[in-house]
Amino acid sequence: MHDDQLDVSTATARTLIDRQFPQWRALPVRPVAGTGTVNAIFRVGDRYAARFPLQAGDVVAVRRTLEAEAKAAAELAGRTRFATPEPVALGEPGEGYPLPWSVQTWLPGAVATDADPGESAPFARDLAEFIAGVRVIPTGGRTFSGRGRGGDLRDHDAWLDTCFLRSAGLLDTGRLRRLWAGLRELPRGDAGDVMNHGDLMPGNVLVSGGARLTGVLDVGGLGPADPALDLLSAWHLLEAGPRQALREALGPSDLEWERGRAWAFQQSMGLVWYYADSNPVMAGIGRRTLNRLLAAGRPLPPVALVPSALGRSRKIKSGSSRTVACSARLRTAHPARWQVGRAAGRPRRGSGDAARRATRRWWPEPSSWSAAAAAACRCRG
Repeated sequence: MHDDQLDVSTATARTLIDRQFPQWRALPVRPVAGTGTVNAIFRVGDRYAARFPLQAGDVVAVRRTLEAEAKAAAELAGRTRFATPEPVALGEPGEGYPLPWSVQTWLPGAVATDADPGESAPFARDLAEFIAGVRVIPTGGRTFSGRGRGGDLRDHDAWLDTCFLRSAGLLDTGRLRRLWAGLRELPRGDAGDVMNHGDLMPGNVLVSGGARLTGVLDVGGLGPADPALDLLSAWHLLEAGPRQALREALGPSDLEWERGRAWAFQQSMGLVWYYADSNPVMAGIGRRTLNRLLAAGRPLPPVALVPSALGRSRKIKSGSSRTVACSARLRTAHPARWQVGRAAGRPRRGSGDAARRATRRWWPEPSSWSAAAAAACRCRG
């Protein structure tokens, strides 16, 4: 899957475990088949899982990463009613393998790549409960680290440009570019960082026979980030009906929901081309998520997203509600992101439907967005 991928055989894993943890010499060591892309995983007896990083790296840096993942796993353990792996031990480089490696508790269950819960509203509500439980873990003053997903969407423009180029012939890159042009402009709003799992994809979710959530894997990325980050799971894991059930259970704002959609887009665009030949299941997950994102249509216009943060709602004379987004705060705080652009016509007074139709048409092409347009924004109504 990776140019610098390490080969980890069962014999190598057996040797390293026996020499470094002799108390487990009597336990069977079995490779775990799966679609994961970060670690080779071996089950050790019935209680443990040994994880060997697949990509070559600096020993000190890899050890530091594994220690951080163990700390995150310990922090999450027991915080929700859903099982998560707990750290057990840290292994060192040895014969046949050049990097540190880790041991965690083993969790039973089927991953969602094998037992698709996408049509299950009860699973969606379980997932919402897990996300909510993670969010209330105290950040302890920590903020987003600046690495990976969870900060400013526009920081990922270069990566998305690469993905669009590499996806030519595989995906409808024209439609996808237009979708990203809108998603990348979604502002963060006033919400501070909250704790997120960070990678709620099908391969990291365990499902029972009754399509209910039983556990969550790969918890080493737990940390503070955009509150919308874990909402990417709605698009990776759920069809439209259960996705709406998750949304209702969590109650995100329109802006937060759209940003969750943006994070799902950012992650999925890299899956299709990167794993097209080496990991078809992962590529298929990316393609399915992108299809769901496209089916949902274009992002909501910025004027419709954050009435509480960047404008005020008032009644037009007929009494129907419409967002007014040209406050001084809008013009000064977000001059380049939140311009109304060319309005498609003023709705008739007394027609709420007409107002809503016009609001949906207030969506300028990205090239026309400018601070000058934002400054020229006029309250209508």
